[in-house]
Amino acid sequence: METRHLRHFLAVIDHGSVSAAANWLGIAQPALSQSLARMEKELGVQLFVRSRRGAAPTAAAQAILEDVRISVARIDAAARRAQDIAKGSAGQLTIGLVSSALFDMLPRALRALRRAAPGVRVVLREMSNAEQADALVSGEIDLGLMHTPVAVAGKMRERLLLRDRLVAAVPDEFVVSEHGTVSLAQIAEAGLVLYPQNQLPVFYAGILDALRKAGLTPHVAQEANRTLTVLACVAGGCGVALLPSWIQSMDFRGVRFCQVHDGDELPSFDLSAIWPAKSVPTLADVFANLDVAT
Repeated sequence: METRHLRHFLAVIDHGSVSAAANWLGIAQPALSQSLARMEKELGVQLFVRSRRGAAPTAAAQAILEDVRISVARIDAAARRAQDIAKGSAGQLTIGLVSSALFDMLPRALRALRRAAPGVRVVLREMSNAEQADALVSGEIDLGLMHTPVAVAGKMRERLLLRDRLVAAVPDEFVVSEHGTVSLAQIAEAGLVLYPQNQLPVFYAGILDALRKAGLTPHVAQEANRTLTVLACVAGGCGVALLPSWIQSMDFRGVRFCQVHDGDELPSFDLSAIWPAKSVPTLADVFANLDVAT
């Protein structure tokens, strides 16, 4: 049974006559009568009793009326969902993200996504760079918010979302200059709290190289794979961390944030969207190309 037959059936029910229903549907009355006849033949029952006053539904028609309305409503809803998904405004998007994306980038991106595609259901998974690289290849996530540069197998697209300078996170009791700044020499002496080398190898090497260029011997006192864990280690006196400047908006007990007055050689802290390159636009494309400016 075709969907149009169900719509024709409902139109006659709602308008009370074949002629009125045909006028509302914008089709010829004979065509509507033929459609109803085919439906009756397929069901093997009479649906309407016609008279001068119109078309009255039979008991059989009354019995199926609610089911037909529900079926047509579900078909219409499914069609709208399919159209929204095709336009990139509905569906499910699974995003992997490093912890640092939680505090600044993600809230702005989610607001922008709700404006652009309010029907999209977002699934969020906090993961390290390495975990996201594997999850992108396996299809476990649709898009990763990752620290770059990073190597991901397969054909991927990449968009730089944020490039931030580094500031020092130091214990409260740490001695700073009268201007509230610290030096690379002080950081080297205190020891570094860093993300693991295998998690962010380029970032890790960039910090150590900056210290060596300053004639200092870098010492990694503690590694921690999440930003909050890094801050906890700093508060516990394990050493000094170098983190993106947005971290200054956080209030973490036992930690203060300072500029590094001779830190021009320190690497930037980059956050990028990485997602599989496909021949047709996906929700990942929609998300990655949102305007997330502050």
